[in-house]
Amino acid sequence: MKVTHQHTHARTGVSLTGMGLGCAQMGNLYRVTPYEESAGAFKAAWDSGIRYFDTAPYYGFTRSERRLGTMLTDFAREDYVVSTKVGRVMTPDPTVGAEEEGYVEPLPFRPVYDYTYDGVMRSFEASQQRLGILAPDILYIHDIGSVTHGDKHAHYWSQLTDGGGFRALAKLREEGATKAIGLGVNEWEIIRDAMEVAEIDICMLAGRYTLLEQQSLAFMDRCAEKGVGIVIAGAFNSGILAGNRKFNYADAPPEMLARVDALHEACAAEGVTLQAAALQFPLAHPAALTIVSGARNRDQLTANTAWFEEEIPASFWSALKQRGLIAEGAPVPGQGA
Repeated sequence: MKVTHQHTHARTGVSLTGMGLGCAQMGNLYRVTPYEESAGAFKAAWDSGIRYFDTAPYYGFTRSERRLGTMLTDFAREDYVVSTKVGRVMTPDPTVGAEEEGYVEPLPFRPVYDYTYDGVMRSFEASQQRLGILAPDILYIHDIGSVTHGDKHAHYWSQLTDGGGFRALAKLREEGATKAIGLGVNEWEIIRDAMEVAEIDICMLAGRYTLLEQQSLAFMDRCAEKGVGIVIAGAFNSGILAGNRKFNYADAPPEMLARVDALHEACAAEGVTLQAAALQFPLAHPAALTIVSGARNRDQLTANTAWFEEEIPASFWSALKQRGLIAEGAPVPGQGA
């Protein structure tokens, strides 16, 4: 696979490079990331041929959008694709602490969930100003679903439906303020539900269609049938496929650790890097447009692109199927759907 290979979403014409850069680390996710480190990751991404960049108001409580917007200023608008998100209105708040919701030294803007028509429009306008970009290519609804909101899910879902959130997104697309609309979530089920009530184009799905987890395969097949493109994020499943013992942001259960051990054994037998397999596997599905991976600095970005472009023999994917480590019917690289 090549980072520079373009996948074009048929309905919207949005064309994405094989890999995109996720910019949560630009917002000091888990630790302070100096601007120079973020700029180094961005430059390494650009030099490698990556032309898709994803951010959100929530990342660093507006820090990521500000940083990415500054970095993109030096390039012609037609030379890259950028996505951002709505669903939280960033509200000035001097009580924001030194670490909030995983972000270190966040800026003094408190995220407030708001998926209503007015909330979407306010969030979008603020993102335009922080990015310095009038028309981000893709606009995602950020973090919606029953796992995210628990017993408040029905309330927030009604903001999107009855409260006009979906209508606001459709209006922005109709006016040319964005080319594609969708959801950026960790729950495939909520994308399925959204497809029933709104005409969505491209969605970002984190951690739910990966080398480790393919329960969403039938859903992915449905997206391919309906022309809904999927941006794959979280390919390392919170890092368990990249060397740590976390899964879904918590300590991995024994059954997941055992499955990762089996994947390691298969990789060792074929001389394949597990991270490379994790980055390449999801893109074999016809619904998948690109894979987004975060990088805090130049070295991490260089490692990610090397894994993405590592040559993996067809025998490796056959071995995974024989060991029962890939779901029946899941496409694998080099074999199409």
